[in-house]
Amino acid sequence: MNNDHVYKLKQGRVPLLISMPHVGTAIPEDQRARYEPRALQTEDTDWHLERLYGGLAEQLGASMLVPHWSRFLIDLNRPPEDTPMYPGASNTELCPTRFFTGEPLYLPGREPDAAEKLRRRETYWRPYHEALQAELDRLKREHGYVLLFDAHSIKSELPWLFEGRLPALNLGTVDGRSCDPAITAVLGALLAAQDRYSHVVNGRFKGGYITRHYGRPDLQQHAVQLEMCWRCYMGEAAPYDYDEALAVGVQPLLARMFETLLAWRPA
Repeated sequence: MNNDHVYKLKQGRVPLLISMPHVGTAIPEDQRARYEPRALQTEDTDWHLERLYGGLAEQLGASMLVPHWSRFLIDLNRPPEDTPMYPGASNTELCPTRFFTGEPLYLPGREPDAAEKLRRRETYWRPYHEALQAELDRLKREHGYVLLFDAHSIKSELPWLFEGRLPALNLGTVDGRSCDPAITAVLGALLAAQDRYSHVVNGRFKGGYITRHYGRPDLQQHAVQLEMCWRCYMGEAAPYDYDEALAVGVQPLLARMFETLLAWRPA
């Protein structure tokens, strides 16, 4: 498969790559018969993030990596060996088998077997991650360091995954290990200085595989994750429409986060 059908990469000119691994909505025709009909609507997508972030990325000159295929086919933010990200909590797999509400994604007996999981990993997961690392390497060669912003979004309340209502903005740096400590500090201070959006740093969502694996401050490769609740920019019920009025409210804060990241320099 041509990798152009796996992801889109727009290369930028500043040391910042925005990855959004869960925005894809496509499920291949040869796989669709496996799924519950409800799954074909891909409700657990990180909806509209390319639209929300795209203008900001272009203005700043940031790179942006966007997948084509749905997380219901392959979860690009899970480790290739499929170990749980959050031990003791409900987790989705490399090839998810449940909705975020807990019900099965697949028709009975149609779940992917080991061979199919391996095929999906090699066909969809590996090219995305090879492109991600290659772009990080390119930017680091040019600038001496690189910043990775892993962008996610989620419904505010999902009892199968977490208790209660999530803060609007959930910043994760793997308890400070995925980036220089100063980055966690300045981004945390930026969020604390505003009162429009509730927030937490390294709460329920500390960072998935991408933040954990690529966040290597010892190699001048610094990663952060932002899990944003849908209520910040879109409707939380089907058809999950983009809400321009909400989006223009949060975009200035996102822009300040990017500007703060780009103002940081390694010691």
